Amino acid sequence: MEEGKDNNSKPEEAAKPAAADDAAKAAAIEGGAQAAAKPVVRKRTWKSVTFAKVFIQSSFNNTIVTITDDRGQVLCWASAGSAGFKGTKKGTPFAAQVTASKVGKRALELGVKQVAVFVKGPGPGRETAIRALDAAGLQVISLKDVSPIPHNGCRPPKKRRV
Repeated sequence: MEEGKDNNSKPEEAAKPAAADDAAKAAAIEGGAQAAAKPVVRKRTWKSVTFAKVFIQSSFNNTIVTITDDRGQVLCWASAGSAGFKGTKKGTPFAAQVTASKVGKRALELGVKQVAVFVKGPGPGRETAIRALDAAGLQVISLKDVSPIPHNGCRPPKKRRV
């Protein structure tokens, strides 16, 4: 009788995985239908980008470096905060240097060789970021200051009295 019990238990065990397989197939079909309904997000691949524009936005509190292609689509970017600096250390020239070198290395991986640099803002990381891009291996072709300067627009705030 022990042999019969073993034989009876084996077909039951074999039936359970078959039912589990059917459930898994049904779930896969449902999941496939849901996956087909969702748009597939693909990572952009950039081909043969040798020239790019670099925008350095340097404020007193942070430095943001963005690299775009010639049409203006962002290839890569970094800020002093994303480079690991916090608080007042984000506004230092060293933070701007680390940020620019980080972006420069990523741009080299994408195939960028020559850049036109546009600098905006009065922050302390302006020159340091440009030097870091040059040190990363990017050839700086042009350099332009695009800081917003009012042409007798709004009245400026009153002078600080310290």
